[in-house]
Amino acid sequence: MSSTDSQAASQDKLNQARRSAGQLIMIRMPGTVLDQDTAQFLRDNHIRAVCLFRQNMVNPEQLSKLTADLRAVMGPNALIGIDQEGGAVVRATWLPTPPAAMALGAIGDVALARAVGAAVARGIKALGFNWNFAPVLDLNNNPANPVIGERSFGSDPQRATELALAWMEGSLEQGVACCVKHFPGHGDTHVDSHRDLPTVSKSRGALDALELAPFKAARRAPAMMSAHIVYPALDPEHPATLSRKILTDLLRTEWEYRGVVITDGMDMHAIAGRYGVGKAAVQALAAGADMVMALGNRSTQEETLVALTMAIAAADDSSKPGSELGSAALAARLARLDGLAATYPCAAGAYLTESADERLMANAWRRALTVVGTPQPLAAGTKIRLLACADAAGDGVAEAGLPAQAVAALLARRYDVELVTFEDAESLDWAALPDDGRTVVLASTTRLRYGEKARKSWRPDLHLVLWNPFQILDIAAPALVTYGFSAAALEAVADWLARTLEARGRMPVPVAANGLQ
Repeated sequence: MSSTDSQAASQDKLNQARRSAGQLIMIRMPGTVLDQDTAQFLRDNHIRAVCLFRQNMVNPEQLSKLTADLRAVMGPNALIGIDQEGGAVVRATWLPTPPAAMALGAIGDVALARAVGAAVARGIKALGFNWNFAPVLDLNNNPANPVIGERSFGSDPQRATELALAWMEGSLEQGVACCVKHFPGHGDTHVDSHRDLPTVSKSRGALDALELAPFKAARRAPAMMSAHIVYPALDPEHPATLSRKILTDLLRTEWEYRGVVITDGMDMHAIAGRYGVGKAAVQALAAGADMVMALGNRSTQEETLVALTMAIAAADDSSKPGSELGSAALAARLARLDGLAATYPCAAGAYLTESADERLMANAWRRALTVVGTPQPLAAGTKIRLLACADAAGDGVAEAGLPAQAVAALLARRYDVELVTFEDAESLDWAALPDDGRTVVLASTTRLRYGEKARKSWRPDLHLVLWNPFQILDIAAPALVTYGFSAAALEAVADWLARTLEARGRMPVPVAANGLQ
C-alpha cells in the first residue's frame, strides 16, 4: 500500500470513528431555534440525540417547531430528551404539572402513579419528545440530601419501586421512553454531584437491600442513567459512571440488563472537575455506557468528540479485554440506541387530553396534601404575618420556586396578610418580629434546609412546606406539606385552610425528629 493509500485509509478510519462518536453523545444546545450553525454541527458530527431545557422553551408552538427542525436534521433515529419528572423538575412548564414523586408516594396509589406517568408522556410526546429522563428510582433515606428530596417516591424500597415502575409503565404505554435514574442510587448522599463527587459507603448487603433494589427491579426500563457517585463496596476507585465493575459486571452481566445505559451530564463537577470531559467520556464508554451526555458548551462537546474519535480509531477490534470501543462493541451500542428510537419514535401531534390531564394532576396534588402535627385551618379574616424567602431561584436542576408575593396573594384572598421577606434565612432575627397577636405563617418555598439559627429560634404558628418535606425537621411547628408549588398545590392549600379539603397524604419518608409526628 502506498503512503497515499495508507493516509487515505487512516483518514477513512478517523472519519468513521468521528461518525460513531457523534452517534454516541447527547448534547444540549443554546437558544430557542435551531440556527444554521447548530444544525451544521449536528450534521457534520452525525449527532442524533439532544436534550432540551427550560432555556430552549417559550411556548408549545415554538417548541414543536424546534423539535420538528431537530428531527429533520438528525433523522428518523433521533432521540429528543427532556427532564419532565414532576414537581419542581419540569421543563415544559405550561403542560399540566405532574405531582412530585414524593407526592405520589404520600398517596400510595399505584393506579394513579401509572395514570400520571401516562399523562406526562402524552404532553411531552405532543411536543415532539420521545425520551423522558424520569422516573427517579433513588430512595430518599437521607434528610440531608441536597438534590433529591421530593423527587424520590419515598424511602421504602418495595413501595417506592411499585410506584415508580407504575409511572414508567404509564409512559411506555403512551409511546415515550423512560430513563430511570440515578443508578446505583443517589438518595443517601450529603453532596450534590453537580458540585462535587459524593461517596456512599455502605456494604454490598446494605446496597442490595436499599439503593440497588429499585434498579434491579427496573430491568424492563428502556434506559438507565448512571450516577456520578463512588460506591466503595462496588468499586472503590471509580464513580459509577466510569466503573466497569458497576456498569458492566453488575448491571449487564449479573443483572442481565439489556436497555440503553446513558451517563448523567458529564459537565457536572463530580466528573468534569476531576477527570476532564474528554477523558471521562472515553472511560464511561469503556466502562459500559452506551451514550454520553455531553451537556456542556460547544467547546466541551468538541473536546468530547475528539477524545472519543481518537479512542475509537485506536481501539482493538478483537473480543479481548480492552476492546470495549472496538467495532463489535460499537455495533451493539448503536443497535441498542437505534432500537430505542425505533420503539419510541418522535411523533408530535395534537395534545387532545390536556384538560383531562390537568384535572388528573390537580386531583393528585390535592390527594397528596399531608399534615404533620396538628395544624389548624384559619378563620376568614385572620390577621397573618407571612414569612417567606423573597425569591426562590432555580438551582440548575429544579425550576425557580415561588416568589413570596405569590404566596401572599394566595392567602390575601381570605386573610389580612402582612408579608415579611428575607433573602437569607440565617439573617432573619425572629425575636425582632412584633408581638402583636398576628398568626405567624412560615412558607418554605425553596429546596434548601434551614440552618442552626432558624432551627433554634423560629417558632411559627403554621409551617406551609411548599417544596422540600424534610424542612419540617428544622422548624418545630405544625406543618402542612404539599411536596411542590404548582398552582394546583397552592389551591389545595387554600382549600385546606378554608376547611373544604382534608389532608389525607401520609409522609413516605421518616420525619419524626421534630417531635410532631
